[in-house]
Amino acid sequence: MSLGIVNEKKATAGDIIDIVKFDAKAGDFLRVDRSQNSAGAWEKNETEISLPTRFVMDLANTEVGWISFATGVPDFQMTVVGGKMPARPTEDHKQGFRVRLYSDDLGLRELSSSAKTIIRELDALHTSYEDDAKDNDGKVPVVEFSGTKPIKITTPQGELRFKAPEWRIVEWVSRPDGLPVRDGAEQSEPEGKDLF
Repeated sequence: MSLGIVNEKKATAGDIIDIVKFDAKAGDFLRVDRSQNSAGAWEKNETEISLPTRFVMDLANTEVGWISFATGVPDFQMTVVGGKMPARPTEDHKQGFRVRLYSDDLGLRELSSSAKTIIRELDALHTSYEDDAKDNDGKVPVVEFSGTKPIKITTPQGELRFKAPEWRIVEWVSRPDGLPVRDGAEQSEPEGKDLF
């Protein structure tokens, strides 16, 4: 199995895949588009995605590992699920995941997070994927993101409230051309493994 470790070469603006992100505090699901302004500087524009929405998710090639945004630039030290977990690079790195998704409206996107509430939901979604993958050989799952659910966590500072995505696999389809297998990723379905 390929480890899926991030390539050491420096990414250029053309190598960057646009992202979607889920805000665990507000419960917003956002598309983030990048464009260059007239001065040549890169700007990002965030647009809320209306729910419910559907997309094809490449759960077979989900990556797990360490994520840091401490320098203002994302640093991913990842492996595919089931691969050897890389060592934690710094104290600023948190455990997280990265997965690609595609829809006609969104195009090819990446979703990543180190928020525990989101990791738990992706872990459950990935388990559902593993349960059904063998009956859907050569296909990828269509995930419906229908809404959010509140999560309350009691801490020494009091109760904190977050939101988690409510999503589920609703069908299986042939891999669309817009969702290519990542370079170095497995094309076959992995054995059942927990995310962490």
